Amino acid sequence: MQWLSSRLAGQVIAAVGALLLTAGISAVMLRLGGYDPLTAARALVGGAFGSSNAFLSVTLVRSVPLILTGLAVALAFRAGVWNIGAEGQLYAGAIAAVWVGLSVEGMSPWVAIPGVLLAAGLAGAVWALVPTLMKLHLGVGEVITTILMNFVGIYFAAYVVHGPLQESRGVFPQTDQIAATAQLPALLPGTRLHVGFALALALAMGLAVFLRRTRLGFQVRAVGASSEAARVAGRIDARRVILLSFLGSGVLAGLAGGVEVAGVTRALYEGLSPGWGYTAIAVALLAGLHPGAVVLTGVLFGALEAGAGAMQRDAGIPAVWVIAIEAIIILAVLAMDQLRRREVRRV
Repeated sequence: MQWLSSRLAGQVIAAVGALLLTAGISAVMLRLGGYDPLTAARALVGGAFGSSNAFLSVTLVRSVPLILTGLAVALAFRAGVWNIGAEGQLYAGAIAAVWVGLSVEGMSPWVAIPGVLLAAGLAGAVWALVPTLMKLHLGVGEVITTILMNFVGIYFAAYVVHGPLQESRGVFPQTDQIAATAQLPALLPGTRLHVGFALALALAMGLAVFLRRTRLGFQVRAVGASSEAARVAGRIDARRVILLSFLGSGVLAGLAGGVEVAGVTRALYEGLSPGWGYTAIAVALLAGLHPGAVVLTGVLFGALEAGAGAMQRDAGIPAVWVIAIEAIIILAVLAMDQLRRREVRRV
């Protein structure tokens, strides 16, 4: 227990250090770019937290797909599986959600909504199955295959909205809206915050309990630490654990696409995701791969996305600066983690 507490404290210190390092580097970059860092910070914070509507209807809504994809990455990484394909799995889930959502007109919401979400999760798992089988049976590294599957998913979604599922008028590259009974209801009346946020919180809590309190969760952590040691000392079937973890990661990423369609866009269109599947890597790493912390880092990155528009509008700073800040966070997390590991080895 003492070791666990010290490890958690070390990860918290690393995360805080990464954020401080990011803030310092971002301030220098903004100054070199001719912008006032304080003005940028005020605009970003105001756009994300400046009012209850900004926080509930923008920041938290934008955090939902980040939390779900962050959980997907965290689960895979805890098992030692480098799933970089959450973006493609998200698009697969979105396509399946739209296909089912267009077919459930007239059904009860108690049937339509679970059907949409179930289809999204299964599609994400199927999308993850290809790199999983290539890893287990052909020895092909999952980093390359999952990245390539991202492109397939993105372009398959583009084909769908230009072809078989294009809206009935055939004018815009998007689908018709899904049935009203398949749309997620508001979590808080008068806001855009939908029940997908509650689902994300429940899944984060469930994943935390699974990893810490169940036998399979222990096996996931053991295989992630060392698959060979887990096989020899713990007699754990590492291939089975990798298979289940990879598919579970795909389910969570697919759900992110389904929840976004059912809760926000109500339809599928090109460019549905601004890169949530890639940002999820930063979300998971900054959280130290802890499901509970993923909720906090997901909200943080949701705030960055929410504040980007205000930063551009109020401070005249291009919104793409937020993408640069997200990249700096990834580098800062990796740097602080390496420093923490070196200190642990030294001690």
